[in-house]
Amino acid sequence: MWYVYLLKCSDGTYYTGCTSNLEERMKRHNKKEVLYTSSRLPFELITHIVFTDKYKAFAFEKYLKSGSGKAFTFKRLV
Repeated sequence: MWYVYLLKCSDGTYYTGCTSNLEERMKRHNKKEVLYTSSRLPFELITHIVFTDKYKAFAFEKYLKSGSGKAFTFKRLV
């Protein structure tokens, strides 16, 4: 399984990521091992979407980081 997830950081910004192990990835965020979120702790997991296909997960993550994907995120996911 692959997960595309959305975090809300303490400074009000959002982080979108993709992983095959969501629990381990959250631990890495909390240990300050992820550059973007390391200075923006604590964070809140807003949502996660599960994919069985790795390439579809990465494509959806890429879409969410695009202009129209950000609009979709703020309209439907946040």
